[in-house]
Amino acid sequence: MGIVKIPKPVMFFASIIYKDEGMLGVAIDALEEKIGDIHEKTQRMAFDHTDYYSGEMGDSLCRILVLFEPLMPREYLIETKLTTNSIEMDLSGGEKRKINIDPGYITLENVILATTKNYTHRIYMGSGIYADLTLIFKKGTYTPLEWTYPDYAGSEIISILNRWRGYYKRMLA
Repeated sequence: MGIVKIPKPVMFFASIIYKDEGMLGVAIDALEEKIGDIHEKTQRMAFDHTDYYSGEMGDSLCRILVLFEPLMPREYLIETKLTTNSIEMDLSGGEKRKINIDPGYITLENVILATTKNYTHRIYMGSGIYADLTLIFKKGTYTPLEWTYPDYAGSEIISILNRWRGYYKRMLA
């Protein structure tokens, strides 16, 4: 029989895809109010790996990543995704989304994203939320898997997440 151990808390982050800078500011304020302090925001990046959101949000979309503090239990993934979905709905005004917010967390071993969509590699967490194993840490870096979204498999995001992993590791020490 194994001994039950509660895993160490994790570092939450969110990807925010948007078109309008003003809407981004409102979303960031809502995230800080409902999830926690933002430790870091990345520079704006073009969101051009897919046109998945263009029908809903338009073209020329951008993305930033935000890193939250403090560390939180992994189970908070469910509440965090439900919160970000609520923020998206509030900002849509009942119409098409104007912003997309996808939360996830960083561990020393992997990067997990929250999603409402089931798939073969996703684990159901509860309340309609699944955990998506997006990257694994192998040979000194986060490494994509066959199902990893192309943007998360790219060097720009992996570099950011590796740096944040280093920060997380120092916080655990």
